[in-house]
Amino acid sequence: MALNWTMLDESKQPVPLRDEHTVLTVDKGAEITLNIPDVTGSHKRMKGSGRIWLTEQRLIFVSSSTPGDPTLESLSIPLASLLSTSFVQPTFSANYLAIDIKPSPGGGLSEGTKAEIRLKDQAMFGFVSTLDKMRERALYMKRESAMEDQLPEYTSSSTFSSSSATRSTLPAASTSTNPSSEAPPGYDMA
Repeated sequence: MALNWTMLDESKQPVPLRDEHTVLTVDKGAEITLNIPDVTGSHKRMKGSGRIWLTEQRLIFVSSSTPGDPTLESLSIPLASLLSTSFVQPTFSANYLAIDIKPSPGGGLSEGTKAEIRLKDQAMFGFVSTLDKMRERALYMKRESAMEDQLPEYTSSSTFSSSSATRSTLPAASTSTNPSSEAPPGYDMA
């Protein structure tokens, strides 16, 4: 996850990663607030408004502010780095999405970073639902790739005979000539 490191093209749209496809785009009215704790215990608060892209791999925010502004310009969060999401419905203000983020080394954020996302021109619940589905998929894919990496390699033994294995592991052939004895329970042979 990286703060102000998102690669953008000339039209301020994120450059997709390999095999990355956009699932949802919020073209205007997205606001994000970052609370970044520092080592002294205080919090650095950054706020921006702009556009959001949700892809199969990342949640990307790009501010509509002028370049060079020392505030939040862009934020790229791998979906597997979203520690938790919470759909918050306050009594006297707009709904928002609260996110706990796992920072990556050198990404400009620290442990305990939290974000709030508010949408002005779009229903929040649909966005949250899609984000949660994509996040679950990303976590599943990460677990699957980790499991594949842990599987032992297949090695064949030259002293092992495949014909003896076939003979010893196959069940003995049924000597019964009655086909109904091999039918599943409750199956009538008519």
